[in-house]
Amino acid sequence: MSVPTATVRPPTGGGALGAKTGLLVYADGDVPTLLGRVGTADLDRTTTMMRRLYPGREIERCEGSNLWDGVYPPEGTVHAASWPGVEVIGDQEVMIDAPSQLPEHLVAATAGRRLVLHAMHSVVDWLAFAVWEDGYLVRSLSLSPDSGIIENIGEPLPFELPYWAGDRPADIIPWPGEEEEPYALPFHPLELGEDALRALCGFVQEGRPEPDDVDADAIELYGFHVRARCAPGPVAREAKPRTVGEDTDPPRFYTLSPDGSLVERVGRARSLPPA
Repeated sequence: MSVPTATVRPPTGGGALGAKTGLLVYADGDVPTLLGRVGTADLDRTTTMMRRLYPGREIERCEGSNLWDGVYPPEGTVHAASWPGVEVIGDQEVMIDAPSQLPEHLVAATAGRRLVLHAMHSVVDWLAFAVWEDGYLVRSLSLSPDSGIIENIGEPLPFELPYWAGDRPADIIPWPGEEEEPYALPFHPLELGEDALRALCGFVQEGRPEPDDVDADAIELYGFHVRARCAPGPVAREAKPRTVGEDTDPPRFYTLSPDGSLVERVGRARSLPPA
């Protein structure tokens, strides 16, 4: 997982605060409609899907979860389920800065189908989502306040339009004693992220549920430990620590101009404070 570097911020006015997702959904049609019809997933079918999507990896059953709670499993764990017409994967490995760079075999698995990626990390106010149709990327967006717009491919989807039009500005509450600074984006990524999750997958992580939302808490997912066949041991892993944002491009900052367009402004990214 590579999450853009950003500053830890105080709560926003009414936005999502603790949501994290790493979610892939393959579907033969509208995802919310299909997820609203599923029952208990078949274990053998799900295991076959896991072997197809994680070739060359060791896969071992572990404790499962549900769709609401299982979209951000621990590293090395996947929560998944497969039904006729729709398949769900919760995995931190899909939380990539540029969704267009999703591994080719994962995109190839969507031939003739729709693929939705949704990734969100509340600590750094980062959101990424993407939609493929029959293997072709039709929309991808990835952004955070300190890394700016990392990727923006395709035309905005309908649920995005109020945000780009300036109708959903970020409402930032500064830390006590600090002066309020303009938010680096014209809207809060996590607020857009919740609307994206509802529009693309039919449910939300935070916020008020709506009557037509999918009951994500009732959709059970199986659990799997997934690792390389020759995975390094703890000593080897500690020898090469990973840094948050180590693979990201230089950060860009944007603000909303009077005519409604995004204008890049000069700025410098700030790192997360020491733990």
